[in-house]
Amino acid sequence: MPEDVCVLIPTLDEAATIGDVIDGFRANGYETILVIDGGSTDGTQAIARERGADVLEQSGRGKGQAVMEALDRIETEYVLMLDGDGTYQPEEAAAMLEPLRDGRAEHVIGNRFADMEPGAMTRLNRFGNRLINRTFAVVHHRNLTDVLSGYRAFTADSVRQLDLSANGFGIETELAVECVRQGIDIEVVPIGYEPRPDGSETNLHPLRDGGVILLTLYRLAKLNNPMLYYGSIGLASGMVGVALAGYVGYRWFFEGVSHEVLALLSAFTILLGVQIVMFGVLSDMILTLHREQRRRIERIAEDD
Repeated sequence: MPEDVCVLIPTLDEAATIGDVIDGFRANGYETILVIDGGSTDGTQAIARERGADVLEQSGRGKGQAVMEALDRIETEYVLMLDGDGTYQPEEAAAMLEPLRDGRAEHVIGNRFADMEPGAMTRLNRFGNRLINRTFAVVHHRNLTDVLSGYRAFTADSVRQLDLSANGFGIETELAVECVRQGIDIEVVPIGYEPRPDGSETNLHPLRDGGVILLTLYRLAKLNNPMLYYGSIGLASGMVGVALAGYVGYRWFFEGVSHEVLALLSAFTILLGVQIVMFGVLSDMILTLHREQRRRIERIAEDD
């Protein structure tokens, strides 16, 4: 029943591909297509309207802001989200939606690495994706294989439970983190991933955007893995204090020069580091208790 699905396509200067993407979904029976555009100057909006899509120009900047703004306007039960660059196949929409319709999941991620065509991703991007996926698995204790995939399917109700704030390409990472944190069922579906067609240029800057995504992962760790987040900060503070203490001790014992101010700073940073680590331990205990309480409440609700 494609009528209960909204196909959401965030775009920025995708005139070379957006028409074919919309045509592909319409050919597969999907009539509710929303293109949210970041102010394209190449005619993307006009092409999308000509092909029958609803077009909304976002009020802010960045893919994350565009997605959040569009979600406020969607009224269908299911949302199918993908990039407008022609790398994802409309024919795989049914497979993406199947876990939602069967009740197995509320959020579906398309795994591009399952069937990636040669040339679809550069070596640098492939390395960055692998690094981010492994970092996600370590930080959030869940291996989702391809957290940066732009092909997603989810229930509208589930996404309204999420606390989203990422403005740029970190939106995919934040969606995955929030689903894990909120206990939303996630399923990973193998999909194909094709190279960008000729004449289509990427808006992704691997080093800059990759760094932003890693920082987003680390920032969100305080909600899902506070021991790692606060522990790393406390450890860094303690190491600075120890290094200062070593310098002060060396100067005092071997050169007879005292550094009272540096000694006080060293003691302060070591104590600060210990306190931050203790805060991380307490936060982790509270989070564990919260998860246990939530599981108990869910079991009681299921029994009723």
